[in-house]
Amino acid sequence: MEQIQLHALFKIKEGKLEEFKKLIPQFIAIVKEKDPGTIAYDWFLNEEKMECKVLETYEDSNAVLAHAANVGELLMKSMEFSALSAEIFGNPSAELSKALEGFGPKVYPYHSGL
Repeated sequence: MEQIQLHALFKIKEGKLEEFKKLIPQFIAIVKEKDPGTIAYDWFLNEEKMECKVLETYEDSNAVLAHAANVGELLMKSMEFSALSAEIFGNPSAELSKALEGFGPKVYPYHSGL
C-alpha cells in the first residue's frame, strides 16, 4: 500500500479560535493549487471548538513531502494558535519518516485490508 493517511490534531489555544479558523481556507487553497497528490483533505472542529482534526490522504510518501513543503510556512504560523500532534497510517518512506521526526507522529504501518 503506497497511500498514506494522516490524521493531524490541532489543540487550539484558549482565545485563539478565530485566528486559527482564518488559516483553514488558506491551507485548503494551497492544497487545491499545489498538491496534485492529495486525495482527501478534510477539516473538522469538535463541538467545544478547542480541537480541530484534519483527515488527509495522499497518493504516496512523495505527495506528503510535497504537501509539507507547500504548507510549511502556514503550518508554522498555526503553531501560534495551536499545538499539533499527528498519526500516520501506512508505510512512510525513509525520507518521509525522517522529515516528520520533529513532529513525533505515531505511525501505524499498514497490515491488511481491501
